[in-house]
Amino acid sequence: MTAQNAEKTALITGAAVGIGKGIAFTLASRGYDLAISYYTEREEAMEVSRTIERDFGRVCCTVQGDLTKGDTPARLVETAVREIGGLNVLVNNAGLTIMGSITEFKPSDLDYMLFLNFRAPLLMMQAAAKHMIERQIHGSIVNITSTRGERAYPGDSGYGGTKAALGRASQSAALDLAPYGIRVNCVAPGATASREGADRNEFYHALGRKIPLGRMGSTRDIGETVAWLVSEEAAYITGSTIRVDGGLILPGMPEDIRKEAGYGWGKPPANADKKE
Repeated sequence: MTAQNAEKTALITGAAVGIGKGIAFTLASRGYDLAISYYTEREEAMEVSRTIERDFGRVCCTVQGDLTKGDTPARLVETAVREIGGLNVLVNNAGLTIMGSITEFKPSDLDYMLFLNFRAPLLMMQAAAKHMIERQIHGSIVNITSTRGERAYPGDSGYGGTKAALGRASQSAALDLAPYGIRVNCVAPGATASREGADRNEFYHALGRKIPLGRMGSTRDIGETVAWLVSEEAAYITGSTIRVDGGLILPGMPEDIRKEAGYGWGKPPANADKKE
């Protein structure tokens, strides 16, 4: 398998489902040949690959890997370069949310989030940057963070903390790589309907009505932002974070969908997914 256009090649981690899948479809529609990584969702990844090759006429290879293992990032980059002929864009999307109070979370959960949400993206950036520098590629790296990295939530010291750390690390990486013409930015999604069937879930509709722009985010919203950020139109942007949340965190956290709650965080009632 070889790339049809070596100047538009991208590796996206965690692209078998959800936001990563949406990013993959958007970049494919812009003419990118892709390598997408997955951990356990083999069939879903294969279906994404088939859809991209059928609907967009682009190359799309799938690569399995556990990003919590230290040797995986370099292997993923090496495989992507071999399969699609080079690497101009890296999107660090893979991540995991584990919620829990500071008094209750398990050390093993914290270790897993640190390795997957923080260490793995840094190692991916390292491997991709070395390739880009060696080939004198003025590439682009996008790290998917979260609005949870900017605004505190209860039970979110682990996940939100790792996303905040990734955003800060991206700024230093942008400075390290600027002399080589490599840009590093972040996209921070807010409440995003990223799973199949989310558009039919009343809970998500109710939450969407509490967001200033009146709806939940979609995977396409994130994909379009990433596609613009890696394009020449954004060639003078590095070290920045673009929040894609419909204004979610401007007035507060509207996760509590009860009418009397107004804006502010809170647990949804047990019957939140039922229509009145």
